[in-house]
Amino acid sequence: MSDALTRTWRPPHPLDLPRVLAPLRRGSGDPATRVDASGEVWWATTTPVGPTTLRLQKDHAGTVTATAWGQGASFVLDNVPDLLGASDDDSGFVAVHDVVERGRRASRGVRLCASGRVWDVLVAAVLEQKVTNREAWRSWRELCRRFGSRAPGPVEGLWAAPDPLQLRQIRDWEWHRAGIDGARRRTLLAAASVAGRLERAVELRGVAGRELLQKVPGIGPWTAAEVAQRAWGDPDAVSVGDFHLPTIVGTALVGRPLDDEGMLEALAPYEGHRHRAVRYLGAAGVQRPRFAPRMPVRNYRTM
Repeated sequence: MSDALTRTWRPPHPLDLPRVLAPLRRGSGDPATRVDASGEVWWATTTPVGPTTLRLQKDHAGTVTATAWGQGASFVLDNVPDLLGASDDDSGFVAVHDVVERGRRASRGVRLCASGRVWDVLVAAVLEQKVTNREAWRSWRELCRRFGSRAPGPVEGLWAAPDPLQLRQIRDWEWHRAGIDGARRRTLLAAASVAGRLERAVELRGVAGRELLQKVPGIGPWTAAEVAQRAWGDPDAVSVGDFHLPTIVGTALVGRPLDDEGMLEALAPYEGHRHRAVRYLGAAGVQRPRFAPRMPVRNYRTM
C-alpha cells in the first residue's frame, strides 16, 4: 500500500459509482473490473507507461477517494473526474418521448464515463464484433489473464488487458484457443501497430475521433461508436450495426422493430445526444423483445 497515490474529489452532482462505470465492465467475470457489495470499484487499465490499478470509494458525504498503484498512477488519478462523468454535459437535451423521460428520471447519479484512453476499450469492442457477449467476454478474460499484466497493488485476481506489444506477441494458435477468429485477430493486430496514433481520437472527439478509429481496417461505425462512448463519453455515438439495438429503439419509440436507417430516423430528435437517449431507454427498462431472434453462439475452438 505504501507505493499508492491518492486523491479525493467531491463531485458537484449525484454519483452512482457502479452504474457510471458499468459500460467499462465486460460481464460479471471481468478480470479487469471488480465491484463489491458496498459499491467500491477496482479497475485495472493500461496507460502509456504501464498497467495501473485504480480503487474508487465514495463516502456518505459523496466524496470520492481514488487510490492508484502502478507506473501510470498519476495519469489515471488526473482523469478521475472525467472517468466519473464530470465532463459530461447534457444541457440542451430534451426528452421528446415519455419512455426516454422515464429513463432520464431513473438515471439520477449516472453520467457518461470517459476512460480517457482508447486502447483497452478498443480491444474489448473488437472482440464483441459479430459475436455474442458470452463469446466476447470469454475471449476478453483469456486475453487479460494469459497475455495481459497482473494489476499492481494489493488486490488479487485483477488483470489489465494486454498492451499493444503484448498483443502482437500472441502466437496464431493462441488466438484460436482464445476463441478469436481471423477477422478480429487481424483487426486487433492492425490497431496494435498504430495504437499510439489512435489515442489522438480522445482529443479529436466526436465525428473526427470516430473517423480516425475507422482508418484501421476492420473498425467500422459500430466499433468506433462503442469506443467513443467509453473513451471520451461521446453522447451522440450510436452503435449502428448492432444486432439488437434497432429493434429495441424501434419498439420503444415507434412501436415496431426498425433497421439501422429507421433507428437513426427515430433518434433524429435527439441529434447530439442520441447515445444518451439510448442509455435512457436502458435505464427505463426497455429490453430486446422476448421472442426476438438471438445471435448464435459459435465455438471457434472446434473449427
